[in-house]
Amino acid sequence: MSLHLYKQSLTLLPQNGQHILAHQTGNDMVVYQAYKPGIAKFAVDNQFLGGPDFSFTRMSWIKPNFLWMMYRCGWAEKENQERVLAIWIAQKDFEEILRQAVFSSFNPQYYRDHDHWKNELSLKEVRLQWDPDHDPYGNKVERRAIQLGLKGEMLRFFSSKIKSIEDITDFVNQQKNLLDHHGLDELEVPVETIFKTSDPILNKQIGITTV
Repeated sequence: MSLHLYKQSLTLLPQNGQHILAHQTGNDMVVYQAYKPGIAKFAVDNQFLGGPDFSFTRMSWIKPNFLWMMYRCGWAEKENQERVLAIWIAQKDFEEILRQAVFSSFNPQYYRDHDHWKNELSLKEVRLQWDPDHDPYGNKVERRAIQLGLKGEMLRFFSSKIKSIEDITDFVNQQKNLLDHHGLDELEVPVETIFKTSDPILNKQIGITTV
């Protein structure tokens, strides 16, 4: 992955609004997941999700934003999130996941009524949340970041579309050490840009801020 200094990223990315920020190359992009070592090792060795400790019936969350993943996994220091995976998928496959997404909680801005939302919730296997993004120290920022929970057939779909899986835990540990000892000056993060789907209606449907 291409890297740059965290301080440089501040000059390139929006500071507020709801945006999907992701490391993107050509027609592909990266999403992150954090797992306990056994699940992560199986995923890296086999280049798909599975193994004796993995369940397709449980919700598994993907996050395209690196620092949002760092906040959620505590820089790979939280229990059962000790290994961080960078997973490459095609942008069109990520877009298909977004098409199947339903907000985790009712929001009248996106659903005509509560019954409509409940019906969508019962039919689809992807959950969408916009949550406050965080800086490297875990402090909330104005911008909101997306995370997507997948289960069942949509989780299998995601696993089947994976192009490659890389364990980036060593990089995460290195950057956390730099953060702890040198602050933000030397901290590096993956280069991220704004992702929007090819469908303006879908962009509006999932709440992406128009810029």
